[in-house]
Amino acid sequence: MKPTLRDIITGDCRCDLASRGPFDLLIADPPYGDTSLDWDEHCEGWIEAARSLLKPAGSMWVFGSMRFFMTFGAAFKDAGFRCAQDVVWEKHNGSAFHADRFKRVHEHIVQFYRTDAEWRHVFNDVQKTADATARKLRRKKRPPHTGHIDAGHYESEDGGPRIMRSVIYMRSAHGRAIHPTEKPDALTEILIRTSCPPDGIVGDLFAGSGSAGEAAGRAGRHYVGCEINPAMAARARERIAALLPLSAA
Repeated sequence: MKPTLRDIITGDCRCDLASRGPFDLLIADPPYGDTSLDWDEHCEGWIEAARSLLKPAGSMWVFGSMRFFMTFGAAFKDAGFRCAQDVVWEKHNGSAFHADRFKRVHEHIVQFYRTDAEWRHVFNDVQKTADATARKLRRKKRPPHTGHIDAGHYESEDGGPRIMRSVIYMRSAHGRAIHPTEKPDALTEILIRTSCPPDGIVGDLFAGSGSAGEAAGRAGRHYVGCEINPAMAARARERIAALLPLSAA
C-alpha cells in the first residue's frame, strides 16, 4: 500500500488548492470575525471557492461561533451548500467578551454538502463510544416531532458501543498550541474518520499549525493543507513531517 500524502501549501485557499483537488472532505476553521484582531478578519470568497474543491459527494466540516453561522448562513446556501448536521465542541475552559453574560466554553462544527448531491451518497462512517448502559429500547411508533422516521429498536450492553453524541467534551489546545486558534487534533480526527473514506483526501483550507494534518495522518487519510502565513506554514510542515509514516487503509 502506498504511503499517505501529507503536504502543506503556502498560499491562499481560494486559488492555490484547486490544482490539488478535488477533495473527499474539506476542513475549514476560518476567521470568525468576532473580534477586531487582524487575523480574525473575515475571508471573502472562501465559501464559494470551497464548493469547487469538493468531489460531487464530498462534504465539509466548518468550525465557527453561532454569530459566524448566523451572519454567513445565506452565503453557504448561495454557494450551493446544504447543512447536514452539527456538533458542539465543549471546552474545559473558555473566554468571555465584555458584553457576554455567560462564559463561552463551546464552539460549533457544522457539516455541509453540495446541493447537487444526495445525502445518502455522502460518505459517513458512524463513530461509536464504548460507554453504553445495558438496556433495550423499542420505538413502537415514531415520535410526532421527527417527521417520517421509521420505527425500530436497538440493543446495547454495559460498556458496549453507542453512537457518539453530538456534544463532544475535549480539552482545548491552550498551553501547547502553535496557532492562537488551534483545534485539538483528536477532535478533528473524529470528523475525518466520520466523513472521509479510508482512501480519501482531506483538504484543509486554513491549515494554521497543521493540527488537521496530524489528525489525518493518524487516521491514515491523505492530506493537503493551505496556509497563507509563510512562517506558520513552515511550522505546519515540520509538524506533519514528524509523524510516523502510515499507509492508506
